Amino acid sequence: MRVISGTARGRKLKMVPGDSTRPVRDIVKESLFNILGTWVRGTRWLDLFAGTGSVGIEALSRGAAHCLFLDSNWAAIKTVRENLLTTDLADLGDAQRTDSFGFLSRPPDSDQQFDVIYIAPPQYKGMWRRVLELIDAYPSWLHDDGIVIVQIDPSEDEEVPLSALSRYDERKYGKTLLVFYEHITA
Repeated sequence: MRVISGTARGRKLKMVPGDSTRPVRDIVKESLFNILGTWVRGTRWLDLFAGTGSVGIEALSRGAAHCLFLDSNWAAIKTVRENLLTTDLADLGDAQRTDSFGFLSRPPDSDQQFDVIYIAPPQYKGMWRRVLELIDAYPSWLHDDGIVIVQIDPSEDEEVPLSALSRYDERKYGKTLLVFYEHITA
C-alpha cells in the first residue's frame, strides 16, 4: 500500500498488524480522489475507523489542510502515527484512540466541523449505518457544503432513513462500494 499522488507520492505505508483492518485497495483510493479532484485542497477530514490512515493521508498528500484519524484499536493509531511520520505529514494529522460512536454522540465543538467524513468500519456489523445516523442527528459535524463517504462491501448496502443527509452518488469497485452523502438543501 502506498500514497498515490501529491507531496508524499510513492511512499509506502505500514499495515496494521493482524487482521483487524481492511485496507482500501489503491484502485479504489485513486478513483475516489479522481472523483474529488482539486476540491480536496484546503479541506478538513475526519477519518473514522482509520486503520492504516491511508485515505486521510492521501487527502493530506493532495493538499487537505487537516485530518483527524479515529480508531479504537491502539495498533491502528500507532500505525497511523508512524505513517504520518513516514510521509512527512505529521503536522497536518492528529490520530486519536477513541470510539467513533462516543465521539459523534454529541454536538461538535465550534472547531470540529469537517468538509469530508470518511467512514470505513469493519465489515458486516452495521457500524456504518450507526455512524451515519449519528452524523444525521448532529449534522453540524459537517460543513454545509461537506460530504460523507461510506466505504462498505456492496452486500452491506441498504437505504438509511435520514433527515439531514441525502445520498447523492455511489461507485462500485469489485467488492468495495463508495456511497456519497451531502446535506439536504431546502
